[in-house]
Amino acid sequence: MDTINRSALTVVPAKPFLDWLQHVDSTSAELTLEDLRQDPGIYLLPEYDTDDQAERLLSQCHGEIFEEQLDGWHRARSVWPADRSFDTFRRWFEYSFHSLIYDLCDDRLTHDDI
Repeated sequence: MDTINRSALTVVPAKPFLDWLQHVDSTSAELTLEDLRQDPGIYLLPEYDTDDQAERLLSQCHGEIFEEQLDGWHRARSVWPADRSFDTFRRWFEYSFHSLIYDLCDDRLTHDDI
């Protein structure tokens, strides 16, 4: 078993995200937080040594993650919230850091451009 030189961040929507989604998309009226949290987003980050460093890493890339989460549930950018600051991110999402990533596959890692 190998470790890779990355850390991971899991992200799930919180209540403000659900409230926004239900406001902009009438087909989401019956969704619950449990529905939105069934398949958390997992993002690879550089390795970090301290919790403060992990938070700094997230503060640098939170915008990209915020937009990916919004796009995953509602593609109309015109109704996305204008305030996508780090403070807003911390209210709209719950997240956790994971410092050790184990690679259990023999296949070579590949990168696909999206």
